[in-house]
Amino acid sequence: MRRIVSVWLIDWPVTVWARSAGPNTPDPFAEDAGPLALIQRTARGQILHALNPAARALNLSRGQTQADARAMIPHLTCHPADLAADQRALGALAVWGERWSSSVTVDPSEDGLEGLFLDLTGATHLFGGEAEALIRIQTRLKEAGIRARAAMAPTPGAAWALARYGGAKRIATDADVRDILAPLPVESLRITDAALKQTKRFGLKRIGDLYPMPRAGLARRFRDGAGVGLVRRLDQATGATNEALIPTRPPPRYRGWEAYADPLTDTAGIESRLPLLADQLARSMEADGQGARALTLTAFRVDGQTRALSVRMGRALRDVSIWMRLFRETGVEKIDPGFGIDALMLTADVTEPVVALQVVMGDEEQARHADGLAALIDRLSARLGEGAVRVADPFGSWLPERAERWRPALSKAPPPEEGLRDTGRARPLLLFDPPEPVETLAGLPDGAPALFTWRRVRRRVTRVDGPERLSPEWWRPRPDDRLTRTRDYYRIEDDQGLRYWLFREGLYGPDYTGADDEREPSWWMHGVFP
Repeated sequence: MRRIVSVWLIDWPVTVWARSAGPNTPDPFAEDAGPLALIQRTARGQILHALNPAARALNLSRGQTQADARAMIPHLTCHPADLAADQRALGALAVWGERWSSSVTVDPSEDGLEGLFLDLTGATHLFGGEAEALIRIQTRLKEAGIRARAAMAPTPGAAWALARYGGAKRIATDADVRDILAPLPVESLRITDAALKQTKRFGLKRIGDLYPMPRAGLARRFRDGAGVGLVRRLDQATGATNEALIPTRPPPRYRGWEAYADPLTDTAGIESRLPLLADQLARSMEADGQGARALTLTAFRVDGQTRALSVRMGRALRDVSIWMRLFRETGVEKIDPGFGIDALMLTADVTEPVVALQVVMGDEEQARHADGLAALIDRLSARLGEGAVRVADPFGSWLPERAERWRPALSKAPPPEEGLRDTGRARPLLLFDPPEPVETLAGLPDGAPALFTWRRVRRRVTRVDGPERLSPEWWRPRPDDRLTRTRDYYRIEDDQGLRYWLFREGLYGPDYTGADDEREPSWWMHGVFP
């Protein structure tokens, strides 16, 4: 059975204004508070956007012009409304609401952003049952200084109606949702003002009054071009038609979660609880053969705010010890506990299958080296930043200095280029970019060098392998003239046993005369072999 919780944030714009106005601002919800209104500028002029209870008690209403309100209540206190701030604060509260549900949706009601939907399907037992879950939600919001009322039902529409008009009845099931909704006013169906006026003109004041009415007549009479029709809203509330909820953030597939009766007040408490969360997350991922490439630790503070810390890895892992090391490198102390943290959540943001590596007998040392290198890259990236450590990927080019591209080590490797293949020729581990000039003594027109001078040291050649000819890539841009001439590469060993990779740039043609206007081929050192 689907269980949806609707949280009505009573006078949310006034709450946001009061929390941002400063500590010396009088509480607008206190019993002795004066009337207060937030003003919004519209085409009709200045109108009342939000009111505190004292202003509503004096018969002021939303949508009323400021001039009329001031004529009725001269001592009315007015402040400009900030709809963008209200929306940002509601988005932050939606993230905080993930302490109860991984699927939290902002409720965009017609009269402003004043609510949330939480999908608690299959999770109410984690909070001691449905009634206890509602009590916990309202209690936590009250402790954070937020006035709210929550209700639970099998549909978003029914939960919305019960939260605002249900009185003491806050829980409905599939079996009794129609009976519980029947005495509620028609406006609890989230219909527009035009449709509401029309229903009351026909004497349809309660939801139960709509049940015996012919559906075809209702649909034809109350078709609303500006919103959702009356019949559709009724079907959504009773469950005859499904209503989808789009979460503010995509719910994580894997997460570890813990709530605490005594809030954590320092980072030492966070570090002590983190291994248990990681172990819980790793077990759930192991059952599906998955590993995490990105993790996020979210701390839910008692004041209604959240703090998050993320780490990334170069490959999918579910090793708890490695996760803990990365969080320590990133700095758990960056999480500000504020007045206390009453819940922690560890989520796997990016997951991939973990493929077991088959190690050939005798290559165990090589496998350990690969694991150690990956762990080193992860630790350096956590300490220095994700973009500080880079790795090279092969790139389809015949020219050695263009045969690789660099990317952040923790980013996903791009798919191999089509046509990329191994030349089958030995390449040095160390390349010079740009190549360094070399003076040689070689036979013309295409002889290998017998002597060469590099970095002011003369070396005698004892062994030569080559040439390997690499022609310029005519289909690519040529920003450097050095990339436009044919090269002949030689693998050379000197009399000291050192091996080099030299190339001759340019060719001696049959008509070469050595005149000053001709560019003579030149020799370059491009790399050294170990």
